[in-house]
Amino acid sequence: MPLEPLICADTATRVSSVLNRDVKQFGKKHMFDGSEETCWNSDQGTCQWVTLDFPHTVKVSQLHIQFQGGFSSQLCTLEGCRAGEELVKISDLYPEDAHAMQISFATSKGLARFQVEETVLDKLKITFEDSTDFFGRIVVYHLRVLGERL
Repeated sequence: MPLEPLICADTATRVSSVLNRDVKQFGKKHMFDGSEETCWNSDQGTCQWVTLDFPHTVKVSQLHIQFQGGFSSQLCTLEGCRAGEELVKISDLYPEDAHAMQISFATSKGLARFQVEETVLDKLKITFEDSTDFFGRIVVYHLRVLGERL
């Protein structure tokens, strides 16, 4: 079955912070708008994060993410859960500090730098634990989650 984008208008999203609380210019919506000109820019601090509450149960197979070089994360922890359950760790990702789109691939307990274990969930949390920016800021131009709606 072909993979489809799982983030839709009914997906509830939250972020840890927004630079200077300027949601108009740097808000979370910019990660999903498809524009090369806009981005989510976190404020400073350690462990920035994004949560996605899907309107339906999904099977996550791929993660596409594009950082701004110099404002990326060297370690991303993915956690997920079904509705009403506690988050559990799915995998660690080790993206490159680059502006290029980075695409994860599904695996079953793989050891590659950027692979996601296929997981059925209702909520996904991505924690950016090791920012390349001295102040801990994260800049994301694009975030897509692909898989199947169940």
